[in-house]
Amino acid sequence: MNVPKELKYTDEHEWVRVDGAKAYIGITDFAQSELGDIVFVELPEVGTKLEQGASFGSVESVKTVSELYAPVSGTVVEVNQTLEDSPELVNEAPYEAAWMIVVEMDDPSQVADLLDGAKYEAHISEE
Repeated sequence: MNVPKELKYTDEHEWVRVDGAKAYIGITDFAQSELGDIVFVELPEVGTKLEQGASFGSVESVKTVSELYAPVSGTVVEVNQTLEDSPELVNEAPYEAAWMIVVEMDDPSQVADLLDGAKYEAHISEE
């Protein structure tokens, strides 16, 4: 299971890459492998306000539909439109081409509450 050490993670299997006040958000390699073949990704529009812990979209696979939860509060400033036509990128490159949204964070200190790579690995080993 690929768990890049430079990212932060949630218990719900989202990852966060921080770039200044922006947070790039996607789902983890573990999440995509548990879901199976991704067939549809529903994401919010640019300008949507997100609250930490609230649902911001969903991922549909051949097996199930899974909600996506915001790791941080803020405003969506970019959406990965490529996933609309190529949702399979979530399976192929969950940390690279398949980032889902970019959020301008209201409070960057919220990132400190997220899991680091080692804690996330421990979390998934319990599942």
